[in-house]
Amino acid sequence: MKKKITEISLTDARYLALKNQMLLERDSHSTLKDLHKIIEKIGYVQIDTISIVERAHNHILCSRMPSYNKTMLDELFKKKKIFEYWSHAAAFLPMKDYRFSLLRKQAYAERNKAMYRQHKKIIDMVLDRITNEGELQSRDFEHTSNNKAGWWDWKPAKKALEFLFHTGVLMVSERKSFQKVYDLTERVLPKKVDTTMPTYEEYCEHLIESAINANGFAGIREIFYLRKGGMKIPQDVLNRMTEEKKIIPMKIENSDEIYYTTRKNLNQLKNKIYTNDVHILSPFDNLVIQRKRLKTLFDFDYVIECYVPAPKRKFGYYVLPILYGDKLIGRLDAKAERDKKNFKIINLWFEDKVKVTKDIKDSLSDKVNELAVFSGCEKNNLEKFI
Repeated sequence: MKKKITEISLTDARYLALKNQMLLERDSHSTLKDLHKIIEKIGYVQIDTISIVERAHNHILCSRMPSYNKTMLDELFKKKKIFEYWSHAAAFLPMKDYRFSLLRKQAYAERNKAMYRQHKKIIDMVLDRITNEGELQSRDFEHTSNNKAGWWDWKPAKKALEFLFHTGVLMVSERKSFQKVYDLTERVLPKKVDTTMPTYEEYCEHLIESAINANGFAGIREIFYLRKGGMKIPQDVLNRMTEEKKIIPMKIENSDEIYYTTRKNLNQLKNKIYTNDVHILSPFDNLVIQRKRLKTLFDFDYVIECYVPAPKRKFGYYVLPILYGDKLIGRLDAKAERDKKNFKIINLWFEDKVKVTKDIKDSLSDKVNELAVFSGCEKNNLEKFI
């Protein structure tokens, strides 16, 4: 018997995506507890070293919580409500999801057995020092070699720390000036956290539930984005969860792609509340990180061009997508010149079919001012472009 597939409009699909990404009702969040709920809802917050405008994790969170300040994330860390590890990239994750990091840690250790044997002496030395001295940073280990082509082109102690971190022996206890501070996992991890090793099927179910909860709906390629392994077991788990009615298969009008959602999420469409607010998003924002989905939902082609050679860039080094209501309407190329307290607008583009109204101009101006202040600046030159 052929399974019934729910079909929704593209407008409804955008609504579900934005609502579950917490980009429609952001003004109601202000406390540390609210921040924790945001991170649990969206599933992860990507960490990136680029700070042309603002570091990704801070930018992502302030887009959903205008009252957010950078000390709040540190406070969540101290309270052990979140931890740092790897999602599809380096990320801050809800502590409740800790056990689902164990499979990657186990696989990393297995995959790097030969490397461990080759560098056992330095790895054991680093671990002994942290065991005996307490938490340390990479700079606490001297590196006297002049050999630039060292262990993976990093000083050996740094690579040892990362090996111990990725295998789960160490955790990041905090960051100081954005530099990791490492300690033994047993000294960082709260005692009540579940540390039982999940089966691969349990892990798959966790990824499915998290992706649907964070995005309103998701397809199999989105759910297992950059995850290693084939699609047979994930598809089997999706089929089982569908049969158990935990999830519902769905399609978007004029598309053959199969997505999965829940009845709870579909019920959100009964009383839709739209806000014509502007959000200037990080290039690493959870909403935009999967480019194919972005194209499907918003007809928005986007590439972060800081990794593209300058002559081949179409827009600019660090271009920020502009969301207005339920549409992506443009791109902002900006740079925070903190030494001058100046938020420099390098360029601004609106999509071809966008009619730039006074409301768009006013809302964009307000958000540029907010982002400038958040990024440590006092002035900007947006008036040159609108």
